[in-house]
Amino acid sequence: MNSGLPGSLICNTPSEEENVDTPTGTREQWFAARKELLEDEKELTRRSDELAKRRRELPRVRIDEPYAFETNEGTKTLAELFDGRSQLIVYHFMHGPNTPDGCPGCTFATDTFDGTVAHLNAHDVTFVLASRSALQTLNAYKQRMGWSIPWVSCGGSDFNRDFSAWTEEDRRDGTGLNFGTPAAAAIDVVHDEELMALSVFVLEDGVVYHTYTCYDRGTDVLNGTWQLLDRTPKGRDEGAMPGWPRRKDEYAQATA
Repeated sequence: MNSGLPGSLICNTPSEEENVDTPTGTREQWFAARKELLEDEKELTRRSDELAKRRRELPRVRIDEPYAFETNEGTKTLAELFDGRSQLIVYHFMHGPNTPDGCPGCTFATDTFDGTVAHLNAHDVTFVLASRSALQTLNAYKQRMGWSIPWVSCGGSDFNRDFSAWTEEDRRDGTGLNFGTPAAAAIDVVHDEELMALSVFVLEDGVVYHTYTCYDRGTDVLNGTWQLLDRTPKGRDEGAMPGWPRRKDEYAQATA
């Protein structure tokens, strides 16, 4: 099955920021500037609420292909991945048959996702990672990272291709990527044949429907670490930290 959804070949990489020459001021100047910024922050919150409502109102697409996923409990269909809940979030983790380790960016994001699973489950949402590598390989990486989040192998089906949504033609000419946006021209292939994306599904009366997918910086707001860094004076400061982010067990090696 081909979902017809355009995809992106890039792992989530925020754009570089310019260095800001921050002035020193009085408490009164800070307070006035902070109140001005607060109005913009409130407007952003209102727009975010509006966009969340529009996401919920997107048309649903019925999915008749059952797909097959290898899990620690045996082979499961897409409907069975819901695990008794009515909503399912799938993070398409870039880990393929030819990649010795998982994508560092996807790993960085999953570090923040892992602690949310219990809360999502309590809100009628199941969250899983899906990758094309063999289940044994995924389990080993999961153990290394210390995660408890469910991770399934979809390497025996077209699931990742259908919902990360790229074709060989897309890769050659850059068309159809990331919903056809101009950003396709700046794509940097991180891991051959693997794409990062997040897809959402709902299960009603035994039928699975696809409701939402996002790629690249569309997942940016989902990473709590980015959001915290955005509130610090230096921000993400990626230009000053080449090779960042790393896997969390590699930082000590980098500074040794």
